Amino acid sequence: MRRRSVVALTRRQPTVCRALFIFAAPSGHTVSGYDDPLQPVTSDETVAVGGQVRLTCRVAESDNSSLQWSNTAQQTLYFGEKRALRDNRIQLYRSTSTELSITIDNVQLSDEGDYTCSIFTMPVRTARATVTVLGVPGKPQISGNEEAVQEGGEVTLTCTSTGSKPPAKLRWYQGDRELEGEDDVKYSDPGSLTYTVRSQVTLTVSRSDDNALITCAVDHESLASGDVKSSQALMFLHRTSNVQVKSLAPSNTFSLSFSLSPVRPTSYEWLKTDGELPPLAKVDGAFLRFEMLNKSDNGVYLCNADNGIGQSQGEYKLLVQDPTAMSTSSGVDHAVIGGVVAVIVFILLCLLIVLGRYLIRHKGTYLTHEAKGSDDAPDADTAIINAEGGHSGAEDKKEYFI
Repeated sequence: MRRRSVVALTRRQPTVCRALFIFAAPSGHTVSGYDDPLQPVTSDETVAVGGQVRLTCRVAESDNSSLQWSNTAQQTLYFGEKRALRDNRIQLYRSTSTELSITIDNVQLSDEGDYTCSIFTMPVRTARATVTVLGVPGKPQISGNEEAVQEGGEVTLTCTSTGSKPPAKLRWYQGDRELEGEDDVKYSDPGSLTYTVRSQVTLTVSRSDDNALITCAVDHESLASGDVKSSQALMFLHRTSNVQVKSLAPSNTFSLSFSLSPVRPTSYEWLKTDGELPPLAKVDGAFLRFEMLNKSDNGVYLCNADNGIGQSQGEYKLLVQDPTAMSTSSGVDHAVIGGVVAVIVFILLCLLIVLGRYLIRHKGTYLTHEAKGSDDAPDADTAIINAEGGHSGAEDKKEYFI
């Protein structure tokens, strides 16, 4: 809207000269001391991409002239209640003799610019409303901590957010404490009115930073505070600690347990303090397995764990109480014992069968002279005499075998 202001300057001279100055007032504003009831009044609007904006044009009085809204390309959108441009995003909100309001849905960056409200009086009066469209920044992405950081080392994290207009501001936090990052770097996105913003922060890692939550938050006028942010746990490497060796009874296996974050050991070494490992001991990474335990296996066993950063050692003192060899598991023990008992029972049964057959085959009936004499003798003396000489023609002895 343009309002004109007239100022008269008079010089006290015999000949009176008058000068007339005309000033243009800014659109949508009223010049002090001058009021035009037919001059349209509008207001500038700001909206985020994807949102809705309402444009309102008013006049103080009506002379039955129609109000009209035009877009940035001076295409008529609405003339009173009549739609002029076929764009379903643009709808009539209110139309009276003193007001014309429209809405634009799903606003895009291309909708930004100056919109004109006109009233067709004599002369035609206009007012402009500037629509500013904000590019909503995307969720930030954090990079730079793909691998664990060694204790005492430094890690540089990079946060990137795209699609902001005007450029967003990035902030770093560790927990609730804000970190001091480097100045944001802004890049104009090719073929767009938006910007990509990057920020970096460098941290010196200590043991207390293990699994610390680092957050990158986007600060932008299109967002509520803290609406868009990303967090990442700090990956931290420290030496192996709390290494322990324990027995996994009854399997005769000794395993290594440890406290390590976040990378497990990559190599293990088993040792026996008083000599080499027993021949029946088998190393399987963090496990030392014994197929059979004997008193000769007694001693102190060591396990060294290495995760590439450092080593740690655990030890276990083995004491075999039973002087006889012990099998690898209770299940195997029972199976062996059962097998031995079965074999012994089988052997005993076989021996009983053979002995029985032997006794049966050697069972006999014996007929001697003494036996024959006793059959006919009335008394013992006669039986002896008969046995000694009374049966010279008979068989001396007969044996029968079955």
